[in-house]
Amino acid sequence: MRIEAYSQVQQIYSNSKVGKVQQTQKTNDVRDTVSFSSIGKDIQVAKQAVKAAPDVREDVVASLKAAIKNGTYNVSGEAFADKLLAKFEEAESLS
Repeated sequence: MRIEAYSQVQQIYSNSKVGKVQQTQKTNDVRDTVSFSSIGKDIQVAKQAVKAAPDVREDVVASLKAAIKNGTYNVSGEAFADKLLAKFEEAESLS
């Protein structure tokens, strides 16, 4: 162990004294301001549009219900199988 190194460290810490902290004067004219960027405003407009939109598109649902009721709604077996496999692969990748 080097004693010189210890004495040098001690000198550094013993010589540096902290001075008094000066208080700053508070002014009463300070006011906070908020500004929104154009992107923030666009996001708010988009949120309001989504909130105003209905959850179910009645026109699409009505036409599908009518096609099913009439027996004219056809689903491609190949398209159904493709979507089924895609969902299966998606579920497998998540686990």
